[in-house]
Amino acid sequence: MGEWQEQMMGFDVEDVLSQLSQNEKIALLSGIDFWHTYPIPKYNVPSVRLTDGPNGIRGTKFFAGIPAACLPCGTALASTWDKQLLKKAGKLLGDECIAKGAHCWLGPTINTPRSPLGGRGFESFSEDPYLSGILAASMILGCESTGVISAVKHFVANDQEHERRAVDCLITQRALREVYLRPFQIIARDARPGALMTSYNKVNGKHVADSAEFLQGILRTEWNWDPLIVSDWYGTYTTIDAIKAGLDLEMPGVSRYRGKYIESALQARLLKQSTVDERARRVLRFAQKASHLKVSEVEQGRDFPEDRVLNRQICGNSIVLLKNENSLLPLPKSVKKVALVGSHVRLPAISGGGSASLVPYYAISLYDAVSEVLAGATITHEVGAYAHQMLPVIDAMISNAAIHFYNDPIDVKDRKLLGSENVSSTSFQLMDYNNIPTLNKAMFWGTLVGEFIPTATGIWEFGLSVFGTADLYIDNELVIENTTHQTRGTAFFGKGTTEKVATRKMVAGSTYKLRLEFGSANTTKMETTGVVNFGGGAVHLGACLQVDPQELIARAVKAAADADYTIICTGLSGEWESEGFDRPHMDLPPGVDTMISQVLDAAPNTVVVNQSGTPVTMSWAHKAKAIVQAWYGGNETGHGISDVLFGNVNPSGKLSLSWPVDVKHNPAYLNYASVGGRVLYGEDVYVGYKFYDKTERDVLFPFGHGLSYATFKLPDSTVRTVPETFHPDQPTVAIVKIKNTSSVPGSQVLQLYISAPSSPTHRPVKELHGFEKVYLEAGEEKEVQIPIDQYATSFWDEIESMWKSERGIYDVLVGFSSQEILGKGKLVVPETRFWTGL
Repeated sequence: MGEWQEQMMGFDVEDVLSQLSQNEKIALLSGIDFWHTYPIPKYNVPSVRLTDGPNGIRGTKFFAGIPAACLPCGTALASTWDKQLLKKAGKLLGDECIAKGAHCWLGPTINTPRSPLGGRGFESFSEDPYLSGILAASMILGCESTGVISAVKHFVANDQEHERRAVDCLITQRALREVYLRPFQIIARDARPGALMTSYNKVNGKHVADSAEFLQGILRTEWNWDPLIVSDWYGTYTTIDAIKAGLDLEMPGVSRYRGKYIESALQARLLKQSTVDERARRVLRFAQKASHLKVSEVEQGRDFPEDRVLNRQICGNSIVLLKNENSLLPLPKSVKKVALVGSHVRLPAISGGGSASLVPYYAISLYDAVSEVLAGATITHEVGAYAHQMLPVIDAMISNAAIHFYNDPIDVKDRKLLGSENVSSTSFQLMDYNNIPTLNKAMFWGTLVGEFIPTATGIWEFGLSVFGTADLYIDNELVIENTTHQTRGTAFFGKGTTEKVATRKMVAGSTYKLRLEFGSANTTKMETTGVVNFGGGAVHLGACLQVDPQELIARAVKAAADADYTIICTGLSGEWESEGFDRPHMDLPPGVDTMISQVLDAAPNTVVVNQSGTPVTMSWAHKAKAIVQAWYGGNETGHGISDVLFGNVNPSGKLSLSWPVDVKHNPAYLNYASVGGRVLYGEDVYVGYKFYDKTERDVLFPFGHGLSYATFKLPDSTVRTVPETFHPDQPTVAIVKIKNTSSVPGSQVLQLYISAPSSPTHRPVKELHGFEKVYLEAGEEKEVQIPIDQYATSFWDEIESMWKSERGIYDVLVGFSSQEILGKGKLVVPETRFWTGL
């Protein structure tokens, strides 16, 4: 069939539906495996492949996956504030789907990081619903321009990981509408993707996957948007309620709640035939749309030069220059001696964990990127402080490694070897492993063997975390037992054990035989309430030479003191920010703050580059002349950071999240994590900057903040609104002039906020309702138009259950951040008006 898979002949949905047997209709309503829908070849209905994830297309394999393009994380993408760039990013992901043989991209993620601690905060776009909705819509339009279907997620309020399957999110109707549903509403209006994924959690007492109010009432009736509605993986909880509510497709297969249970419900007249037909009709429409797309016959990569250029551009444009005293940046390319300090210098954090994880085509480190720029300079590197949570996975120091699979444990004599997989590292997840047909997926065992050759002589620490059971042997001696006594940790979507650690004295260059005896997920006796059991099992085996932390810091301080300039690059990673658990605090890993502070004391010409998907505590910020927020930057992380540091890219990123001084200051601090099975969204509509504005609480860096090497001004502080009187059928446009007052070209984001100072209703001080990213040559001036829609003057009236646009005079505020307002105009609403819909 060649490189590209020719899809089946097209089919007519109604004609096929009329000919299907009851069993065929029922079979359509759940997946056949982890990633595919049910095909009916005799009617030309194909099997549709769905694939993760939010920042890259993994394909069908967590274990031994095909390498992929890795884009910057969601909060980084949002920090570009660039609609056209994100449309290109979406198209790249669509093209990647096609190369992986996939018809549907499970993304983007547009939940709301109401707290900096959310495990999937990095995956989402922004604390502001307008910014999230507008940018995600651009990305969806780019993806679907390739023919790939986007499944936007997670509808709705999947804003924490703690007990995500069980937690009941208690949210006022006003906050639900103005904050958490708003991004989906904008997408329904502007992009209308072909699919939507429900969330795991409950909202106000009912799982969203079982809620007719959300799925039929809001989505399909009020918004007149009819996507395929698919569950999150194992996020279906009932048979009858979910089908009645409008949940079309249960994923993954084999079904837990459909199949024979639907048949039984029909027989008992607990379900109507017409309801089952309607669910089958929508799955058929989804398959029909997918059938028009030609995808790759085999999963493969497409690592093209133009994709690398685009990815590098996205990374560079996402980076936010938080602080730049005395114009320390950009650094001169003539520098003779530079010290690179930090855990992320050679090991870049390209992505958060969970559904976002993948095998990248490549990952550019900051060390390599700086070496390219400073070819003749002396470059030294010191780690300074380790930033790993679990010991680093063994890869470069292991050889001849393989996993052997069995249906029996090791104590069964003459157990039969069913298959083997060569591996290059000692970390793996087997939730979707499907390479051995005879392997009992419900319960199986494996033996990982390999040769470990340490690079240094000394005491080595080994650490083992497992979802399932596992014991580590070195030279046939039991070193770590993680089978009978297990404690739940955060690894593997929150299902794994804490890391058990043991030490062993080793000699550099010597060969040691590693053997890991592993039992799959169902061999564990650990309780995992509230988390998703994906099955399969997983292992993380790490190793690291024991080093005195004070010695690491001392070496970093000396290297910095001896250099002309120092770049610290550290932060978090997918170990600290991941699907499956939330962060317990906002701090950097132990020892990192101390290292940064001591280096800053020794070397004032130091730039601190932080990599994280959400805010971290920066107790040393007052000491640092320059601070750069680099997020999780994807394949091109090193290049993106280096481009900004050395001036090849003029930074234009703006924070998509407020950056609190302390975790206790954030609006959700007293109302986060599941307590007794529920979480109260007590901050109501005052999420992010709306809370800090209302309480007049200082932040370290405000929402929308980001510096440039250029300078800009508004020549006229008056914002013109045309027409000044707002009419919903004739949207108003705000007209602003902006000038680049520097000698270098650059981009600035004009941010438009609406304020209702005379409203009798308690409302945020101001809300973002428009933005435009503007590129200006040195000395150039432009006139920019920013449209204002009917959402701008409206709030949700809980008595009338409608949007209310109040009569009055509104301030139209334009600036360079939520706290740097430079221009003001007015907008007049002549009469109070109620409305619903989009």
